Amino acid sequence: MFNRGRDNRAESGITLVATNCEFVGDVHFSDQLLVNGIVKGNIYAQAGSKAVVTISEKGRVKGEIRVPNVIVNGKVYGDIRSDKHLELAAKAEVKGNVYYSLIEMVMGSRVDGNLVHMKDGRREAKASEADRQPTEQESRKPTTVAAVKSKSA
Repeated sequence: MFNRGRDNRAESGITLVATNCEFVGDVHFSDQLLVNGIVKGNIYAQAGSKAVVTISEKGRVKGEIRVPNVIVNGKVYGDIRSDKHLELAAKAEVKGNVYYSLIEMVMGSRVDGNLVHMKDGRREAKASEADRQPTEQESRKPTTVAAVKSKSA
């Protein structure tokens, strides 16, 4: 009845969370999602797909975003994981960690959290032992303190 000669492939389109709308719960999508309102929940799309979520200047997300392509110009309270492209526009505010493969940050965008580069969906290998900074516990070793005291005496 509703198919009217179309095949069973999913249609592409844009899903809109309008300015006067507050969506509570997780969102799973496969093409484009435009958030002009508020989403209180996580936003997911299949890793490696062409899915794009756009958080407009008036948009707010309170939850995690796991989408291959992310454009933020509003506020996000939660972690962002993008395995393809992440764009933080001039009015973007992120309070959470940002995991990215390719990032574009415009002057004025803000991140209150860590920026973590991902390679093939996984965190980059740790720095070599020679480049590694000592841990807090290692930097408090008595031998280091004794060496400092003997130089100042």
